[in-house]
Amino acid sequence: MALDQSFVGRTYPATAPYEVGREKIREFAEAIGDENPAYTDAEAAKALGHPDVIAPPTFVFAITYRAAGQVIEDPQLGLDYSRVVHGDQKFTYTRPVRAGDRLTVTSTIEAIKSMAGNDLLTIRGDVHDEHGEHVVTAHTMLVARGPEAAEDTKGGDA
Repeated sequence: MALDQSFVGRTYPATAPYEVGREKIREFAEAIGDENPAYTDAEAAKALGHPDVIAPPTFVFAITYRAAGQVIEDPQLGLDYSRVVHGDQKFTYTRPVRAGDRLTVTSTIEAIKSMAGNDLLTIRGDVHDEHGEHVVTAHTMLVARGPEAAEDTKGGDA
């Protein structure tokens, strides 16, 4: 069943603040194999003009995806998450995420499209710091496979 187009533009309440810690940034940088010293060394980050270590660009995904859960779990939207795959991800930064930031995310359904029996759901996550200043916007596109697409992947004997 196609997702309801009337949900486009719906905005969900901002999340509780997420405090970005140096250790979380370091762990994330190690996990993705990025050895940029600005992610682990405060002095290296300060030499680049930052007040503290900064996070790799994709670090914010964990925060924005958690916030998108409000959309995903909205029973009125009717999204069957068992049929969802991650389709695309984009970030538009005003400034880097840095240690000590207290970030909130407001999620908005930006687009719903049907294509080849699948629904494409784009969620915009606007991330602001504790002063209300914009930090980054994440665009997450989810693909909800239609029943026919799910049947095609099951296989079986003829």
